[in-house]
Amino acid sequence: MAEHPAHLAPRGPRPIARVLVDTPLPQLDRLFDYQIPSALADSARPGVRVKVPLKSAGRVLQGYIIEVGEEPDPERVLAEIDTVVSDAVVLPDRLYRLARAVADRAAGSATDVLRLAIPRRMVRAEKAWLSRGGAPEAEPVPDPAEAMAEFPGLAVALAGGERIALDAPPGITGIAPEWARLMAAIAADALRRGTSAIIAVPDHRDLDRLIAAFDGIVPASAVVRLDAEQPAQERYGAYLRTTGDEPCVVIGNRSAVYAPVADLGVLAIWDDGDPLFDEQLAPYVHTRDVALVRQSLDGGALVFCGHTRSSDVERLVAIGFAREIAPARRRSPRVVIAAPQDTPNTGRIPSAAFRSAREALELGPVLVQVARPGYAPTLVCAECRAPARCVPCGGPLHAPARGATPVCGWCARGALGWQCAACEATSVRLASSGSERTADELGRAFPGVRVIVADSAHPVHTIDEAPALVVATRGAEPVAPNGYRAILLLDGERMLQAPELRIGETCLRGWSNAAALAAEGAVTHLVGVTGPVARALATWSQPAYARNELAERAPVKMPPAVRVAVVEGDAPQVERALVRLGTDAAGLAADAVLGPVPLPDASGRKRARALVRFDYARGAAVAGSLRASVVEAAVKSRSRRTRGAAERGRSRTPANTLSVRLDVADPDL
Repeated sequence: MAEHPAHLAPRGPRPIARVLVDTPLPQLDRLFDYQIPSALADSARPGVRVKVPLKSAGRVLQGYIIEVGEEPDPERVLAEIDTVVSDAVVLPDRLYRLARAVADRAAGSATDVLRLAIPRRMVRAEKAWLSRGGAPEAEPVPDPAEAMAEFPGLAVALAGGERIALDAPPGITGIAPEWARLMAAIAADALRRGTSAIIAVPDHRDLDRLIAAFDGIVPASAVVRLDAEQPAQERYGAYLRTTGDEPCVVIGNRSAVYAPVADLGVLAIWDDGDPLFDEQLAPYVHTRDVALVRQSLDGGALVFCGHTRSSDVERLVAIGFAREIAPARRRSPRVVIAAPQDTPNTGRIPSAAFRSAREALELGPVLVQVARPGYAPTLVCAECRAPARCVPCGGPLHAPARGATPVCGWCARGALGWQCAACEATSVRLASSGSERTADELGRAFPGVRVIVADSAHPVHTIDEAPALVVATRGAEPVAPNGYRAILLLDGERMLQAPELRIGETCLRGWSNAAALAAEGAVTHLVGVTGPVARALATWSQPAYARNELAERAPVKMPPAVRVAVVEGDAPQVERALVRLGTDAAGLAADAVLGPVPLPDASGRKRARALVRFDYARGAAVAGSLRASVVEAAVKSRSRRTRGAAERGRSRTPANTLSVRLDVADPDL
């Protein structure tokens, strides 16, 4: 913060603003006091964007006014606010409190959280917001009691601001799944009570399905969409609307949980186990955890809904922090566990499932779910079966199309003249079938039948009711009006072999979401899978599977039975952080820290990584200690780099030498 000479310091009480400066430096994650000049007295309000001088940075930076007040000490020298960027209040106090609480829980910075919550400023949208007239007249909201009647006591629980776990009913009416209709009814219930609702879903497909379900239940004028697919102007304008006082329904992806609506009646998350809810930017807080923090601050009901239940939500139910509300009538799709291939004429599909698909095609579309996109995602040597690798970079080779030259999945080079490093053979064979190869095989097995590929490279959102074979990867299944006439889940055994802690949960979630798209009475065939995951799908008892998973992880102290933090950086900084942690968070178990272990580094620096496992009750102490270590490492790194840059006569941007990430779902040393 810049200072004026003491003899120029003004006398008497002065208006000041406490400003959060937008900077990535962790040591500056606090509020700075600035004097409000008389020319800005009317516009310098809490929540507006400002520009302020920062002595340590040597330049003017952008920030947000958090509070305004008076400075009683006439001798205190303060710098002045340089500019008020806009009159729009983009950071209400309720959002700052949330950002601060989320950052403290995750050992991060409030400014990092606000970068996720507040879209990039767009002047045209801001001017339109500031020049708007009065609030639009509210449209009548239909009574959602009938839509929620399947869950007795749900309306009372929502009005009481409870934390609720719901098992969504399977099925689809028109192009709107039953889960989307349930979410629409929950949002309508909040509007009828004069409050706002926030519904977070994993991706844009779910958003489109949710909007389709709103028809006739939630007035279109009350819906505010916030997601990354929107144009920048539209997204920023939608965000500004959520800062107002009028009740609304906010729908969007993971960042929608930050929408600063004034009176939050319900916050609902659909399918919280979807990996798209894992935030990829610092401080890496999962949408579910943000929702829990927000509900503790703002009140309102919190709803977790899905065809499966994550072990994280099951832990909340087990400790009584959330309440399960069961449906009055249990509905479940017909699921058959099919043996692996038993007839050479049907390829990877068992004969019973093959016959079922042939019969179903006389009535409508059939869904075939596969593990991976592409033609042949994996190639092996034709002689020794060793994985085929790219010679220049060592990446895996795959076949982009039938008969095409193999291509590296890392560097995209064509593998012309390839030779096996193990046996020197020069030919490869297909080791797996992707969506395109499966479609090719099914096209030959079902001549004259339309085949549709739906994956990341071929997005398809909806199809018609005409007979068709739809080959889709997990999560990319299009909606068929009134459901699919049969569903085949292939490659299950290969999916379960992935080296992930939660692979069983992941597979059960993907298979359950696909089975829920079946028409009433249609059969879902799970091919080649046995064991607990298959039984949970066949009996539609996903909560029981989550309970078993939680019980198995507790003795070995794996998430979500405990919280896990990853500490990574220069080896001396990691060691110091662990030593500080032992003092600040006294009472950690003897086996709480795993590591540190060395990490490879091309620059020659000695880097290390360690895992810290701790109970939820010690979360605040652990996060505070690790945050203090990050700040200390950043200050030392900046001082060292600044001195080196001065000696070399050029500036250098300081880089953090220690990073911390809490609540890692799949920890790996």
